[in-house]
Amino acid sequence: MVSQIIRRLALVPQGGNTGLVGGSVPVQDEIILSLSRMNKILSFDPASGALVAQAGCILQNLDDHVAQHNFLMPLDLGAKGSCQIGGNISTNAGGLRLLRYGPLHGSVLGLEVVLANGQVLDLLRTLRKDNTGIHLKHLFIGSEGTLGVVTAVSIQCAPRPSSVQVVFLGLESYAAVTQVLSKARKMLGEILSAFEFLDAECMRISTSFGSVNPLGSAPASDAGSTQSGQIFPFYALVETHGSNGAHDREKLDAFLEAVMADGEACDGTVAENVHQASQIWKIREGISEALPHCGAVYKYDVSLPTPLMHRLVEEVRAQLAQWPGALALGYGHVGDGNLHLNIVSPKAYPDLKAQIEPFVFEWVSNANGSISAEHGLGQMKADAIYHTQSPTAVDVMRSIKNLLDPQHILNPYKMLPKD
Repeated sequence: MVSQIIRRLALVPQGGNTGLVGGSVPVQDEIILSLSRMNKILSFDPASGALVAQAGCILQNLDDHVAQHNFLMPLDLGAKGSCQIGGNISTNAGGLRLLRYGPLHGSVLGLEVVLANGQVLDLLRTLRKDNTGIHLKHLFIGSEGTLGVVTAVSIQCAPRPSSVQVVFLGLESYAAVTQVLSKARKMLGEILSAFEFLDAECMRISTSFGSVNPLGSAPASDAGSTQSGQIFPFYALVETHGSNGAHDREKLDAFLEAVMADGEACDGTVAENVHQASQIWKIREGISEALPHCGAVYKYDVSLPTPLMHRLVEEVRAQLAQWPGALALGYGHVGDGNLHLNIVSPKAYPDLKAQIEPFVFEWVSNANGSISAEHGLGQMKADAIYHTQSPTAVDVMRSIKNLLDPQHILNPYKMLPKD
């Protein structure tokens, strides 16, 4: 039992270990507390869509389970085959369809949490409305295991769409990306589930090292390419979730006609079946898998006002001139302002990170953005927290940490700065 383990020993809760900021990795001699064997689905109510499961359940397995009842998990990640729901909750993971289903703060109905003193805090409700006192569950969503260990979760699942439409567009500029996004919000409205973008460098890398090749031998309809097969400066992946295929396709066709007629999109393709939709998504999800083939990779997960997202990529590219072969590329959830900025170089230059990282964080701070959009702070970004949070806010966080974990035994050295 987790409550019997947590007493005096410093420990690091660990789920699928898919994070990017070292949040589930020991810094010194902490004990790793793996939750992988806590993988039971406790209940599912097909009337309300409320799922109760232990923290070690893999996200894909949960989605497969609720799919039997025509529901889906409100969270969808590229790492869904290995990440665990407890880790998702502890990092407040965002994912591909936050645009439609919202952040986890809105989907989590309740939690079971083991506190630093070994007490079990039972907040495991399945109610949509519970206004009795302070909503304590929100303290633990996104706290990265520093305030308590999440051992079970109840989460509101969404009805599974019977109609899924996917389109892939080639665009000439980032300004066109934002214009198409604006038109998608207005014309697709309630069925818009995802709006992703990637730049030309992402496309080249994904199709060169991934399993999808939209530029060569595979037919355009199979590979999810635009019809011309050329490389465009930018791409947009638009997905809808609905319950009426004819209605949804009519809306999508009107949207496509509008963006083509106005010159915002130069070319595109619509998935005609599940296989083609999967191939389109492989282009977007294959970027992170392909990046290690290019050399050393430096990853930054930030939030920015939508019009500024790719400007950061362009300015980082200017900073890379002194490192031969280094390349900056950008992709992400443009629908919710989340940019994945990646820098790849043929080798790991010792001074590259030391120069680029402060530049990125300061740029994001000056743009009133966030240095961590969906992967938390962990140990890698803890000292950079002041770029996003005020000293007063950090002091409040410290006070909460000291109250709930006075001995600092829960995931020490994470999230909060050393000073």
